[in-house]
Amino acid sequence: MGDPLYFSVKGGANPHTRNILGLKKRVDPDRARRQWHAMARTLLAHGAEVLVVEPHELLPGLVYPANAGFLYPLEGIPAAWKVFHLANLLPSRAPERDVYRSFIRSLGFVTNEIEARFEGEADFFPAGAYMLFTHGPIERQRFVLTIGMPPWKRLYGFRSDDRALGELGRIAAGAQILSLELCLEAHYHGDTVLCSFGPRREFVLAYTDGLTRQSREELRNAFASNLVELQAADAALYAANSFQVEYDGKFYLFMPLGVGETLLQQIRERGVEPVLIDVSEFLAKGGGSIKCMILDLGPSADQPRGAEAASFRAQRSYEQLFEMES
Repeated sequence: MGDPLYFSVKGGANPHTRNILGLKKRVDPDRARRQWHAMARTLLAHGAEVLVVEPHELLPGLVYPANAGFLYPLEGIPAAWKVFHLANLLPSRAPERDVYRSFIRSLGFVTNEIEARFEGEADFFPAGAYMLFTHGPIERQRFVLTIGMPPWKRLYGFRSDDRALGELGRIAAGAQILSLELCLEAHYHGDTVLCSFGPRREFVLAYTDGLTRQSREELRNAFASNLVELQAADAALYAANSFQVEYDGKFYLFMPLGVGETLLQQIRERGVEPVLIDVSEFLAKGGGSIKCMILDLGPSADQPRGAEAASFRAQRSYEQLFEMES
């Protein structure tokens, strides 16, 4: 997770970050920090290990490290055989790559750099027998004239280019990649419309209106009865931006506070217990929710075990950094 000390709206690069006039929203820093600490402590209480990326005043996007890249494979093989593939972020967040590179290498992982525009596990993640890759048209973000009030709108576009598929296919050779196209700018990453969960990540929450017609049909064909389609109200809360952990033999899905009881029951029926967390300041102002705020480095038992890596993990652990926080 990324330390929220300097969380603010700097680039204003998605529709959640600006008001109807196109002006950047202002963050309530105290509220954001309370929510962030509550989320971190809830993860700790469910057996997760939380490592904290140091804050940088000019890089407020570090609070959303899901965009940093992805570790592949995520689990099932020794850490020495895994590679962390660094994302090629949009221009306003591109300097974050240097921070993530240093952090990931200090944890003992080898890194590689993706050349195409691509934003990490926010757009490339496992789901059952597949790796899901989500993408959409890349726009030069700008204001354009339009008919209406106000007489302008801002173009945002999406974050991962479909041309990244070639690189991802070589990295995940042998995996079945399901490529899906996004169509709503308010859901600009795949992890805002799709979330895999369950013992084998075999179930998928999906806001199918966030995908093109062809992609939603391909998704339905691939997952059939394992697909849980989200209603618009839950999708607007970023219900798909959830994160699963296994703890003490049970599975828990960390979800944004406010999702409907019907959805919660659908998740329980599949053997997973929802855990609700309020991260509304991060969604309403920054356009990211629970999964956006987490970079998944796989099971703690699979982490590099060298002395330097272990020392760095201890230094950057939530408990070490914030043990005196109330």
